[in-house]
Amino acid sequence: MDDINVGEKISEYRKAKNLSIRDLAKLTNVTPSLLSQIERGLANPSLNTLKVIAKILEIPLFAFFVTPLNTKELVVRSDKRKKMILPENKNVAYELLSPDLSGAIEFALMKLTPNSNSSEELMEHEGEEVAFVIEGKLNLYIDSNVIVLDTGDSVRIPRGMKHKWENSYKENGAIVFAITPPSF
Repeated sequence: MDDINVGEKISEYRKAKNLSIRDLAKLTNVTPSLLSQIERGLANPSLNTLKVIAKILEIPLFAFFVTPLNTKELVVRSDKRKKMILPENKNVAYELLSPDLSGAIEFALMKLTPNSNSSEELMEHEGEEVAFVIEGKLNLYIDSNVIVLDTGDSVRIPRGMKHKWENSYKENGAIVFAITPPSF
């Protein structure tokens, strides 16, 4: 994990509120010299001091510990997606639509050629899944039931529910799905 400079963040938020070190020190009942040392990384504030500073600056306490995201890392270009084709089943292709699996949710695309399925056996995963059929007509096997889904249909598959996808039709099929937690 990157080192987080709490003092630097305090300084940024203080300046955004147009407060001098003396102003913030007075409002928080901390000496100006201690506040200056904290902002320069020469002293570490107590948790109580951080709580008071956060309250005065009108920000949540966790804001001092969050590192900014590089927005370029949030985008997945269509030609840069991570792709997976299983050796035992070349008729099914997966593409990861989310940048990676570090977040709380996975977003992916599954393509099924005619007369193919996502697996031979019904599978289950730890989390919940929501799927949206973007192309074709597909069969979803859930436990002992078969649900036929057309383009534009969506479905929620509860946690631990055994299921598989099948394309028994003449057209290609494609599903966009989200799973939480990620399991790609």
